[in-house]
Amino acid sequence: MTRDLPPYPEDEPPEPPTGRVRTTSPGSVIGFALTGLVLGWLLRPVSIRVSGVAPTVGWLPVLALFLAALIIGAVAWSTSRSLRPRPPARARRLDPAPGLEPHHAVNRLVLAKASALAGAMVAGGYLGYALSWWGVSEAALAQQRLVQSLVAGLGGVLIVAGSLLLERACRVRGGDGADLP
Repeated sequence: MTRDLPPYPEDEPPEPPTGRVRTTSPGSVIGFALTGLVLGWLLRPVSIRVSGVAPTVGWLPVLALFLAALIIGAVAWSTSRSLRPRPPARARRLDPAPGLEPHHAVNRLVLAKASALAGAMVAGGYLGYALSWWGVSEAALAQQRLVQSLVAGLGGVLIVAGSLLLERACRVRGGDGADLP
């Protein structure tokens, strides 16, 4: 099935879409984090009711969160270096920054926005799960689950921080003097 589009005159190409991508709002990050917090807090009682045992938190997913945060931070640093002009004295000694293709910048911006929200959800989920173990001492492995969940929550927070830095690094100066993401 094909859709017939109205023909445009040869001398009049269609106007490009106009719009503006807004930075990730603190409200959306907090909303995702609070949703994750509630879901993480509910995980222990629901899983105990359903299967009789609470899930454990392994070190491998925790390390994966820190690796993701490290990668996003490195991309943010690389993007910032690519899009920012170098000081004049240094620019004479070294080659100028290679720049960044527009579609690569957009891809990095999308990565930053998605990672910020996903990282907030993950951080909230692990911190909520840790909160559900707070003060529980009679359960086996309670202390281990609490510590590993707190460390995983820190990994999620680092993902959010790196993502927001990457989003900021994708901002460029527009022709009219306004900052455009």
